[in-house]
Amino acid sequence: FMPGGLNDRSNQGPHEDEPIEGSMRLDFDYLEKFMIDAFEAVGVPAHEARVSANVLIEADKRGIDSHGIGRLKPIYFDRIKNGILHPYKPMDIIKETDTTALVDGNMGLGLYIGPHCMEMAIKKAKKHGIGFVVAKNSTHYGIAGV
Repeated sequence: FMPGGLNDRSNQGPHEDEPIEGSMRLDFDYLEKFMIDAFEAVGVPAHEARVSANVLIEADKRGIDSHGIGRLKPIYFDRIKNGILHPYKPMDIIKETDTTALVDGNMGLGLYIGPHCMEMAIKKAKKHGIGFVVAKNSTHYGIAGV
């Protein structure tokens, strides 16, 4: 880490802007609960709604504002409304070995598909020393690395 370098965020982000008159700050727990409720309201099952909200709130917590709650409506809800993605579709495992898998997300919510595939890869790696899982027919899955 170098002050003033690429990863120096000391002079970036929401702390540098003055609050807009009449606005209020909401804590992360409140926002996460709001997103869970909102996902469920558009047909996302409870577990998938929690995972999806967690991906978005983690982006905000890490200062990656481009991939947080600001994407809830324009990326996820608008795409659900327009039939571009489905609030829930079961995933299909197209092919699987001890160390690999190809998963079809069936145009479901990438915010859930991505972490699901990562969990599969981690289980395979713990058991066999390596795990590699690929998703197809997924949608935007938020930040990588949650």
